[in-house]
Parts: sequence; C-alpha cells; structure tokens
Amino acid sequence: MLALLPVTPTFGLSTGTMALIAVAVVVGGLVALIVARYLNLWLQAKFARADVSLFQLIGMSLRKVNPTVIVRSKIMAVQANLEVSTQELEAHYLAGGNVPNVARAMIAADRARLPLDFKTARAIDLAGRDVLEAVQHSVLPKVIDCPKPEGPKPSIAAVAKDGIQLMAKARVTVRTNIERLVGGATEETIIARVGEGIVSTIGSAESHKSVLENPDQISKVVLSKGLDAGTAFEILSIDIADVDIGENIGAKLQAEQAEADKRIAQAKAEERRAMAVARETEMAALVAENQAKVVLAEAEVPKAMADAFRNGQFGIMDYYRMKNIAADTEMRQRIVGEGDEPNEPNA
Repeated sequence: MLALLPVTPTFGLSTGTMALIAVAVVVGGLVALIVARYLNLWLQAKFARADVSLFQLIGMSLRKVNPTVIVRSKIMAVQANLEVSTQELEAHYLAGGNVPNVARAMIAADRARLPLDFKTARAIDLAGRDVLEAVQHSVLPKVIDCPKPEGPKPSIAAVAKDGIQLMAKARVTVRTNIERLVGGATEETIIARVGEGIVSTIGSAESHKSVLENPDQISKVVLSKGLDAGTAFEILSIDIADVDIGENIGAKLQAEQAEADKRIAQAKAEERRAMAVARETEMAALVAENQAKVVLAEAEVPKAMADAFRNGQFGIMDYYRMKNIAADTEMRQRIVGEGDEPNEPNA
C-alpha cells in the first residue's frame, strides 16, 4: 500500500524551508490583495498630495471606516487649500457625521468668504442641520412663506379696532446666521413670531382701511421688533404679499351680544311673570280664606238670634221687620240689575 502513494518531489529542500516558503507565499498573497484593494485610493491621495498612507487606509478598514469617503473628502479639502487632518475626518465619520457634505460646505464657505472652520461645520452637521444648505442660504437668502402654504390656515387672520377682519399673507426673506445655527431656533419660530407681529399690528390699527391703504406699515412695524433674536436666521425683509377683507367680526359680536342680552331680558321677564303668578295665587288663597271667615261669621248670626230670642232681647216683630228689610233690599237690587241690562230692539 505504501508503494502506491505518490511521492512529492522536494528538490532537495528540507521541511522547514518548505514551510517558510508556504508562509511567504501566503503573506505575499495577502499583501497583493491589500495592495490591489487600496492601491487606487492610495494613488489618488498621493497624486492629489492628500497625505494618506497605505497603512492609514488599512487602519480605516479595521476601524469600520469607509476609506473611499475619507480619501475623497480629504482630496476635496486639499484641492481647496483647506487644512483638515485625516484623523479629524475619521473621527467625524465615526461620530455619524456626513463627511462629504461637511467638506463641500467648507469649500463653499471659503469661496464665499464666510468664516467656517471644521469644528463649527462638524458641530452643525452633528446637530442635525444641513451645513451645506446653511452655507448656501447664507450666500443666497431664503424666502419663507408665512404661513406655510401646506399649513392648516391659508392666511393670518387679525381684527382691526373697527371690527373688520383682515386676512394677510407675508413673505420673509432670511439669511442663515452660521454662528447661531447651533442652538438657534428654526423656521417655525420665525413664522410664529412674524404671525404674532402681523396680528398685533393689525389689531392696533384704528381702521382696516388704513391697513389696506398702507400695507407696508405692517412690515415696518414687524421688522422693527427684532424677531430674529435667538434664531438661526437674520431677517432681511418682511413683505406683505396679500391682504384680504374677511368677516365683520365686530358686528357679529354685537349681534351675538344683543341676542345674549335679549335672552337675559326674557329670562328676567319670565322670572317676574312667575313671581306675579305666584303672588296672584297667594292672593286668591287669601281671598278664599277671608270668604271662609265670612261664612263662619255668618253662621254665628242664627246662633246669636236664637240666644237673643231666649234672653228676650229680640222679639218676633223685630225678626219680621228684619226679614222685610232684607226682602226689600233684595228686590231693589234685582230692579237695579234689570235696569242695567241693554234694551232689546223692537220687533
């Protein structure tokens, strides 16, 4: 069986030498793979004087950093004569920043002669702001619609002192203030402050006609209030785009107040009527009570007459004279009552 196994020629080399050759081949293969992977990036950095070594590229891969992003960003910075180290770019990448965007923003700021260093740009980017857009809006001012077209209200409603409602739209031209971009308020604050200024300005106007005649007074008053304090923007101008007449809020409120007063008066009248009805009921009860007392008093008369008969104080003739007087009185009353009736027409 041993005689059938193939025999590998050793060319007179020992086993240790063969192992060294195998290790050298493996190492050479790894070096060749590394060179093949990073040679293009290294050559780009070398010819662009970006000063990125091959070992730095290998270290980036070991630190889970994209070498292509770092090298290209470094080349952009070097070509623009900006001093940014490779370690700073790697640190910003590891912090989750957008390295190419920061590099482009620094180049744009340098060309526009705006003061923007890498630390400031890095802080703005890590704060969640688009630093390139901020630089662009510093060079080219941005126009903000107040209120926003996609917002819940199409215009800002305010009421003048004469009760007429005005619907206004404004356009605010702002420029990004890079120094206050970190920690500064956003566009929503600008929109809210401008809206508040428009409402207060229209509300202080004596008549809506004065606002319609001079809409620029709104922008002048609002602009003089310094609404950009504490924000990331600098307000350049506030232009009133449109002013429309809304409802007559004053007349509407007066009508509602009159209706409320009417209801209050009706409630008070109903209260007085209820009190009068209650008083009438009380008086009817009082009359009935007095009539009962009269009936009771009249019931005592026969008793008194009987006592007078028994005591001899009242005779039979006195009784008949009293009855005659009562009958005569009743007859006179009937005669008077018949005379008051209207005469019937002759047939």
